[in-house]
Amino acid sequence: MLNFVANGGVFGIAHVRGGGEKGEEWHNGGFKTTKPNSWKDLISCTEYLINEQFTSSNHTAIYGGSAGGITIGRAMTERPDLFAVAISEAGLLNPLRMETGAGGSNYKEFGTVKDSTESIGLITMDSYLSIKDSVDYPATYLTIGINDPLVNPWMTGKFAAKLQNATTLKRPVMLNVDFNSVMMVLTIS
Repeated sequence: MLNFVANGGVFGIAHVRGGGEKGEEWHNGGFKTTKPNSWKDLISCTEYLINEQFTSSNHTAIYGGSAGGITIGRAMTERPDLFAVAISEAGLLNPLRMETGAGGSNYKEFGTVKDSTESIGLITMDSYLSIKDSVDYPATYLTIGINDPLVNPWMTGKFAAKLQNATTLKRPVMLNVDFNSVMMVLTIS
């Protein structure tokens, strides 16, 4: 990032609700049924940077991993006009299906399909379900580890396939599958 900034790039971190770095109230502001606040915060931060002329939508990239994939995926599907590039590293892009296989214990954080209210929350935060036909989505780079114990690799694969088939492909959709290691994105607070 230092090289990027030294060459004129602008680097920002959006501390979106749902993270734990600003306390329990902040975490609960993007928890289960309040999860939409996470990607709405990212959208608001991006709009601010554009309105204040720090950047433009043609020069904005968003990046997140693991649970941050929800934020990246939903921000790019809700406001594709704001971003030139979206990068999701081992991202949770199909949380409605997360209780099947790896990541099954994530229901404590995001909700369960066994509860009607939480199930609606999962549908709302599901990036895969939010892809629409004939939308000019940002260039997208997706990674996944085939042996990832936290995020089912097929979630990212089917997100990539649906995105490729739903758009006019003005911009590329790339999928990098790591077969040799376990991709895990960890955040230490």
